[in-house]
Amino acid sequence: MEKERKRAAEMGYPSLIQPDKQSTDKDYDAALHFCVDNLEKVAFVAGTHNENSCRVLADLLNEKKVLHNHPHVYFSQLLGMSDNLSFNLADAGYNVAKYVPYGPVKSVLLICLEERRKILLLPADEQGVNLILKEKRRRVI
Repeated sequence: MEKERKRAAEMGYPSLIQPDKQSTDKDYDAALHFCVDNLEKVAFVAGTHNENSCRVLADLLNEKKVLHNHPHVYFSQLLGMSDNLSFNLADAGYNVAKYVPYGPVKSVLLICLEERRKILLLPADEQGVNLILKEKRRRVI
């Protein structure tokens, strides 16, 4: 994001990157609404580690009475991350996939490290700490 903003400034065109997380979330959720409203023509994978975005999609599917396992809708998280989301979505009957980054090792590692850094910088409630603790307790019992 920083590189794209810098490039846009250097080349004199508006940055295509969202100005803040709130704007990103708003547009992401709008895209979910668009996709669900057009399921006869659209199949999509909601690739997100954002618990609220997963909740928005799950609520939207329920509101529109779309089957949890509709073949046009998948939730997805990076392999090794947000397993609490993946597990609970799959347990509720939604289609879930884990994705594996592909490419030069250095690039892939940098992307994974950046994703982890961003998640760790989120407030505790957005990290799903409570969900993780709850899931640990459930598995012990």
